[in-house]
Amino acid sequence: MSKFDDAIEKYAADLDAMGGHDADLLKKVSKALGPSIYNKDSSTVACSDKEELARVKKNFLIKKLGMEDSDKLDDAIAAVCKEYDKRHKHRAVFYYKLVKALGKESSYE
Repeated sequence: MSKFDDAIEKYAADLDAMGGHDADLLKKVSKALGPSIYNKDSSTVACSDKEELARVKKNFLIKKLGMEDSDKLDDAIAAVCKEYDKRHKHRAVFYYKLVKALGKESSYE
């Protein structure tokens, strides 16, 4: 099994614990993150770090997904932080949950 497949397996387990997942979308979100999913620091999101959450909003939600800055984005980030109740939150899972919460699956077609 490749490193990518190993990572996907971990992410799928986290998502299944939260109610299931779309395997194809998870792979696309993970692949789009590139080599960052293999780096210990960049592969996770710290909900306690306000600067990191601001970067997620700016670089992922606004730049990558093309969304307008609004309270809706902050609310989605807060909801994912609450739902993904693990100390180490995998960035791919975090982004996947944001994509689903905001209905932006079409960004990965």
